[in-house]
This record gives sequence, structure tokens and C-alpha cells, in this order.
Amino acid sequence: MPYVTVQMLEGRTDEQRKALIEKVTDAVVETTGASREKVVVFIEDIDKRNYGMGGKRLID
Repeated sequence: MPYVTVQMLEGRTDEQRKALIEKVTDAVVETTGASREKVVVFIEDIDKRNYGMGGKRLID
């Protein structure tokens, strides 16, 4: 049973999340031959207050 975790910054719509889950599932099925029903996709939102690049938070 393949498990896929996608970490991304918060702010995506429900429609974007649905599309992402569908496309990731399709890619896993196509590349591994796993049964579609067995593919699990987790989406983890990263709060922009908790993310930084170049020594600065993205929201600053």
C-alpha cells in the first residue's frame, strides 16, 4: 500500500487539493502498478509563519 505525503504552504483551495490527490494517485498507479484503492495521499499544510528562506519568514 503506497503512502505519499505532500508538504506545501497553506492557501490551496479544496478544488486544488482534490486535483492534486487525483493526479498523485494516477502517477503512483501508473509507475508502480499499485491498485488505485490502495494508494494513500496525505496533504500537510505548512503555516507560512513557520516557514522561512534566506533567514526570513515568508510572511515578513
